[in-house]
Amino acid sequence: MTIQRIKPGSRFASAVCHQGVVYVAGQVASDPKEDAAGQTRQVLATIDRLLADAGTDKTRILQATVYLADMVDYAAMNSVWDAWVVQDKLPARATVEAKLAAPQYKVEIVVIAAQSD
Repeated sequence: MTIQRIKPGSRFASAVCHQGVVYVAGQVASDPKEDAAGQTRQVLATIDRLLADAGTDKTRILQATVYLADMVDYAAMNSVWDAWVVQDKLPARATVEAKLAAPQYKVEIVVIAAQSD
């Protein structure tokens, strides 16, 4: 049972693949000066790249958890999310308000996806 670690760092890997499942670590914006919509776009672009590195894509996401620093940003995040997801391939999703690792972050997203067959 091979475990593949994608972009391992000193504390965690950006994604881990095992038995056909990709676990993507919580992703935050590379430029946290953006508003919630801008940060969501950045996070989803990073998720796209990590899924591609794992040999899959957003149409195979099984579950997503969205963490918002403030639920006031729910509509802004959803406007970007809705444009990004494939409507007939929607994952299960939860959105919660949480204190994120640094105050400049407005959005963090975690996904679990199936690898391509």
